[in-house]
Parts: sequence; structure tokens; C-alpha cells
Amino acid sequence: MNGSARATLPDGRLHLQHGPIDLVIEAWGEHTEVTRAYDQAWQRFQDILETLVAELPMLRSPVREAYPLVRGPVARRMVAAVWPHRAVFVTPMAAVAGSVADEMLEAMLASRTIAKAYVNDGGDIALHLTAGEFLDLGVVNHVQRPELSAVARIEFDSPVRGVATSGWRGRSQSLGIADAVTALARTAATADAAATLIANAVNVEHPAIRRLPARNVKLDSDLGDLEVTFAVGDLPQHLIAEALDRGCSLAHSIRAAGLIDAAYLALQGETRVATRDEPAGPIQLRARSRST
Repeated sequence: MNGSARATLPDGRLHLQHGPIDLVIEAWGEHTEVTRAYDQAWQRFQDILETLVAELPMLRSPVREAYPLVRGPVARRMVAAVWPHRAVFVTPMAAVAGSVADEMLEAMLASRTIAKAYVNDGGDIALHLTAGEFLDLGVVNHVQRPELSAVARIEFDSPVRGVATSGWRGRSQSLGIADAVTALARTAATADAAATLIANAVNVEHPAIRRLPARNVKLDSDLGDLEVTFAVGDLPQHLIAEALDRGCSLAHSIRAAGLIDAAYLALQGETRVATRDEPAGPIQLRARSRST
């Protein structure tokens, strides 16, 4: 065995885990089709981690002028997701969780008839919907306080098939101070890369913000000596607004480039939403501050 584990959760969802990859998968449809889809997901999962580890040096390197020639299917998804952002510091690792979710969803759906499904890789989610179906996804601003802060209803007619969240409180390192940034895009990989960069942009300087070189926090970090956030104390209201405005400005730019459909940003109880102009956007907020 390669160390990967499979379990069925009490509610019937599939749980797959290997090293840092931890997936929760759910599908709706005829029982036999769902069972086969879960089996296909399990088979595809077997070499996901090993294939990524084989190309880690390149995947942890910043994307520059030359397109990285990686070979693995998940690695190729990662590179494609970050390539449009190569003008700033970004490595393919910014899209790893979303890329795994996309790859697993594609594998489980192959030749199957499934009404709707999702693959959740630690909060980065790939979605499948057929006509008439929808999924409601809860957005949590503070991972240590799992209270529902917003709801993203994704319907079949929406272009969104991927949702990802980033921020300094999450499992990945961040250059910014956002409690959470959730991006909605056509793929989970694209959403993952965008959420990472928007969360980096939610940033200001203040003595209450504590940072360390990324390598000091995590020895093998792809961020090297860049300073990452590891604590954020209470900030004055004007700096909270300034940090959110910076992140929202980047989110609008990424949305204008066609890379995301919307983004939701949260910092110390305040929020922003970057979405299309019409009122009926894909995120229905339960938030205290005005959308921008």
C-alpha cells in the first residue's frame, strides 16, 4: 500500500487521505453510479501524492518568463492556474489543493451519470452540476470560529465550478492579513490561485501584525525568505478598510480579466465582495459591511 486511506463517513460521504491531501467527496445519483464514481475516485487517488512529490522542486519555484514544463496532470493544472499571474511572485503551489480537487472530480465522473457532486480538498472545492441542480456552500470568516458568514449558491447556469479560500489563518502561508478570501471561478485550481493572491493583497503595516520569513515557519516553504503572517492583533478601523480595499481592488482586476466570477474578503469582522454589477450575484451575504 502507498499510505493512502479510504473511509466512508457516517453520512455516506467518501473520505480519502494521504499525507497532506485530505478529501471529502459527495455525489448524488443512482446508487450504483455513485458507488462506481467513488471507486473511480479511489483508484485515481492512489498516485496523486507521489506524482506531485516527483516534481516538487519545479512546483515550488516561482513562475517567470518560461512556461514550466511539468509532466503530471495535477502539476499541469497547477501551472495553468498560476500562469496568468506570473507578473507577481507566485509558484504553482498556490493552486495545488484546487488542482487536486479538479483532477479527482474529473476522474470520478468519467463515464458516470451523476446529478451533482463535489470534491472538497481542505476547503478548496471542485463542483459538478447538471441541469436544474445547485449547491449551497457556506463561507466561514474565521476557521477557529466555524460560524456561517456567507452563502454561495452555485446553480447549473452559473459558470462557477470551483471555490477556494485562502488567508493567514488557513493551512497555507499568506503574505497578507486576510482572515479569509473566498474566490469563485470556472475551476477549483483557478479559484485557488486567485484566492491566494487576493489574500496576499489584503495587507497593511502595523505593530500588531507579526511576520516571519516563510522558511522559519515551515522549512520547505515555497515562499522562501518572504515574510508570512503568523499573528494579527486588533487593528484600527481605517487600516482594516484600507487592507480590504487593496484586496478588493486586485479581486476586481482578476475578475475583469475573466479569471474569477466573484470574491468574498473578510478581516476582523468586516467584509467586501467583488462581483458583477447586478444585484443578483453568486454570493448571498450575511455580513456587516457594505459590498463594494
